[in-house]
Amino acid sequence: MKILSILFILVNFVFASNISIFKVEGMHCPLCTTAVKKAISSIDGVQKVSARLNTKEVSVIYDEKVKIEEILSAIKTTSYEGIEISTSKYGE
Repeated sequence: MKILSILFILVNFVFASNISIFKVEGMHCPLCTTAVKKAISSIDGVQKVSARLNTKEVSVIYDEKVKIEEILSAIKTTSYEGIEISTSKYGE
């Protein structure tokens, strides 16, 4: 039983994910959101990216090895500026 508990904790630690929401002003068309999503998705460890044009928000689900700075840098490669609105553990 003890081994199962330790294994469960390790699996949760290895697969722990965060979700962050970024405000990305300037996105004005579907091509803009596609460019931002593609740039963020190219980061190793990013699991899912979604962008909402009407709110100018991008949500990113990623594992623990990804840094917020990496996501912000990826957004900058598309000529937009991202601002972190919130970050939390995914699933909590």
